[in-house]
Amino acid sequence: MSVSPGVPRALLAPLIALLVGLTLMLAYASGALDGAERAAVDLRFSVRGAEPPRDTVVVEIDDVTFGELGEQWPFPRSLHARVIDRLRRAGASVIAYDVEFTEPTEEREDLALFEAVGRAPGTVLAASEVDERGMTNVLGGEDNLAEVGARAANTGLPPDEGGAVRTVPSSLEGLSTFAAATAEASGARRPAFPRGRPAWIDFHGPPGTVPALSFSRVLRGRFPVASVRDKVVIVGATAPSLQDLHATPTSGAELMSGPELQANAISTVRGGLPLRSWPAWLDLVTILALAFAGPLVGRRLSLAATAGAMAALALLVAVGAQAAFDGGTIVSVAHMLLALTLGTVGALGANYLGERRERARTRLLFGRFVPEPVVKELLDQTDGQLRLGARRLEATVLFCDLRGFTGFAEATDAERVIETLNNYLTEMSDAILDHGGTVVAYMGDGVMAVFGSPVERPDHADAALAAAREMLELRLPRFNDWVRHHDLWTGFEMGIGVNSGPVMSGHVGSERRLEYAVIGDTTNVAARLEAMTKDSPHHLLVGEGTRALLSGDERGLVKVGRLAVSGRREPLDVCAFATEASGGASAPTGETGAPDVESAALPTPERA
Repeated sequence: MSVSPGVPRALLAPLIALLVGLTLMLAYASGALDGAERAAVDLRFSVRGAEPPRDTVVVEIDDVTFGELGEQWPFPRSLHARVIDRLRRAGASVIAYDVEFTEPTEEREDLALFEAVGRAPGTVLAASEVDERGMTNVLGGEDNLAEVGARAANTGLPPDEGGAVRTVPSSLEGLSTFAAATAEASGARRPAFPRGRPAWIDFHGPPGTVPALSFSRVLRGRFPVASVRDKVVIVGATAPSLQDLHATPTSGAELMSGPELQANAISTVRGGLPLRSWPAWLDLVTILALAFAGPLVGRRLSLAATAGAMAALALLVAVGAQAAFDGGTIVSVAHMLLALTLGTVGALGANYLGERRERARTRLLFGRFVPEPVVKELLDQTDGQLRLGARRLEATVLFCDLRGFTGFAEATDAERVIETLNNYLTEMSDAILDHGGTVVAYMGDGVMAVFGSPVERPDHADAALAAAREMLELRLPRFNDWVRHHDLWTGFEMGIGVNSGPVMSGHVGSERRLEYAVIGDTTNVAARLEAMTKDSPHHLLVGEGTRALLSGDERGLVKVGRLAVSGRREPLDVCAFATEASGGASAPTGETGAPDVESAALPTPERA
């Protein structure tokens, strides 16, 4: 590890630790890393898994309900009254109704609901409109609610800066929150909320974890009574059309319905707020200590030993943070791990870091187009540099082209065209990479790939044919299923040309812009074979040179005959699949042939 000549070796590690520690403590105080901490909390929820509540259930006004009742929203209040009566008779301990009843409707309907609430004393009703005195107009106001032994509570759960609901306050706008009021109605003692801050919601799991019943089934008495007896029951809208959906730490790409979110908040308050943050001073002390760990260990151990020790310590911190979370304590693990990482990286030295960055940059460059084992071998061959020298070797070149895409693009808006093209290219590229090929170039809706270059492999012909089969038999049908599912097109066909032989490969271009090229007659023939599939009943044409090199599966491969190939004096022996599955449809094509090229290139990010 190199040391700056202006700083004594004995002082370098403490200076690095102090700088890192102070920087992370400042970030902690300013909230600069709050987004990372929220993500870390989400991950801990995911690791902990789902833990369904035993004493809470949701009655969902869901799509099943709309389908079975045939009613439009909002429902007549007499239906809500009947559900309240059903739940009361089934023995629900508390009914929390996450539907707001403020404006009067028909007198008969309003009276039915009012009387049903009166028969179920302790019912909590939702309120989102609160005046400056903390009063609401639910069921006509506070006097009416008091007459039937009910109370209104604020259903607001403000999202954090990341847009997700993670916390529940004790009160909002001068009115108890829905969770706090329901917990009190169930007989639970209101816990002490953090001073001046809301409390973490201890989510039971992702959407669907809280047991649920359909509103229509409860209305008609078609539900097991034991499922609500002695339980807190939250009634509310979960149908997506009613738009009561929220992002939460456990919902991921899916959203959680408002009633289930309230159920998690209610369970949290009833449980005494089991999830709490570590004291700030303990977070700060731990951050500073971890910042010192890497530099101090690095003074006494080798580079490899230091990296191993810090990796072990990072794992210990992560495991400890998860254990603390499972026990009800949230620690600032993102700040801690970052302090440990930055302190260690600083101690390892600029020389090591520079080499690591260059290799990582090279890996990132090739990793998008070349399988991981090939990337590793390339790094060894080029010593981490970006330029590959020219080489002549035996390889197999593959061209594929999508049929019907031009007509589709002309009839479809640009955003959907690009989305569709990216989906198609992802499927085909994955097939190529999974079989050890290199994606050389994207040419509109066409792809050029090579097997056996830039790193030689004896089975390049087998790998290319296996990739072509997967593209036709698995990837294209799956892509067409996606296209039809989104009502974009009736389906596409594709053509593939495969040819083996000598090629010349290497980087071409300037120091500021490089491209990886594979050139020669083998490339030209592969491109022309792909073009010939347009006038052929076959989706895949294979040069005889490829067939001769096969050492594995030749299933379905048959000779087509000697075909004239543009640019060649002598006809070429060509093979094809006897049967092929593409999953396409008779969509209009109107495509032109593949480009008459001698090479194709893969753009490389410009070098500084």
